[in-house]
Amino acid sequence: MLDFITNPFAGGESGKKIRKAVDILEKELIKRRIEHTFHFTTYRKEAIKITQEIIKNGGTDIIVVGGDGTLHEVLNGFSDFDRVNLGIIPCGTGNDFAAALKIPFKPIEALDLILNGEAKYTDYMQMPTVRGINIIGMGVDVAVLKRYEALKRKTKFGYTTCLIKTLANFEYSDFDATIDGEKNHYRSFIACVANGHRYGGGIPICPVADPTDGKLNFVAATEMSKGRIIKAFIKLKIGRILDLKEVYHKTFTEVKIDAQKPYTVNVDGELYDDIPFEVKIVSNTLKFYR
Repeated sequence: MLDFITNPFAGGESGKKIRKAVDILEKELIKRRIEHTFHFTTYRKEAIKITQEIIKNGGTDIIVVGGDGTLHEVLNGFSDFDRVNLGIIPCGTGNDFAAALKIPFKPIEALDLILNGEAKYTDYMQMPTVRGINIIGMGVDVAVLKRYEALKRKTKFGYTTCLIKTLANFEYSDFDATIDGEKNHYRSFIACVANGHRYGGGIPICPVADPTDGKLNFVAATEMSKGRIIKAFIKLKIGRILDLKEVYHKTFTEVKIDAQKPYTVNVDGELYDDIPFEVKIVSNTLKFYR
C-alpha cells in the first residue's frame, strides 16, 4: 500500500503541474494494480497531521507528490522510522532535495525508482522544535524568502531576482557559532547548515553537501565589498561559492548559533521566528527511496 501526500497547489501554475502528475501516476498505479491512496492537503501544515494519521493507521510507505515544502511537513509528522519509508515524486517549484538525491523529475521514472528500488538510510537534521532535510539558514536567505513570498507568481527566475535585490541592500549580522564544541564569532550575511547542496530552485549554496555521508556543512559569508558581492553572486550561481576567501565552510555533526538580534530561521524554505538555532545530524534512521 502506497500513501501519496500532495499539496494540490505545489509547483506553481495554480496546481497545473501537480494535477498532471497525479493523473499520470493514478493511471499507472491502476494499470500495475498497485494498492494506493492519494491524500490532498487543504491548508498549510496539514501534511504533518495526515502523515501522523497514516502511520497511526498502519501505513508503511509515504510518498510526497510535490516539492521541498510538502516534504518538510511530512518529515515533521514522521514516526516509527523502523517500519515506515519515505519517498518523493518531485513536482514542486524547486525540487532541491530530490535533486540532491538524484531522483528523476519525471513522475513515472520517480515511481519506478520507488517500486523497483529500496528505501535507504538518508540523513536529516534535528532541531529542538523542528526537523529539516535540505537547508537550514538565517540571514540573507530569509530576507530573500520574505521578498519571494510577496510575489504573485513564484518561479525560479523570480527567486533569483529576489536574491539580487536583497544582496544589494542587505545588512550583516553578528553571531557566535559553536561547531562540534568549538566556538567562533562571525559577522556574516548568511549562516547556512546544508544537508542537500542547493536551494531556491537550483542555487548551489554548498556543492559538496551529501545527504548520505553522515555529515552536515556549515557555510558563512563574511564581510566583503559590493564589488566582491557581485563576484560572490556569480560564483554562487556556477557552484563555486566555497572558493571565495570570505566564505567559511566546515563539515560537522552538531552546531549551535547564538545571534545578537532576534532572527528568523529558514528550514527547507519554511520560516520560523526565534526558534533555537541548534542542529544535529541524524543518520541511519530515516529510510528514503533513492
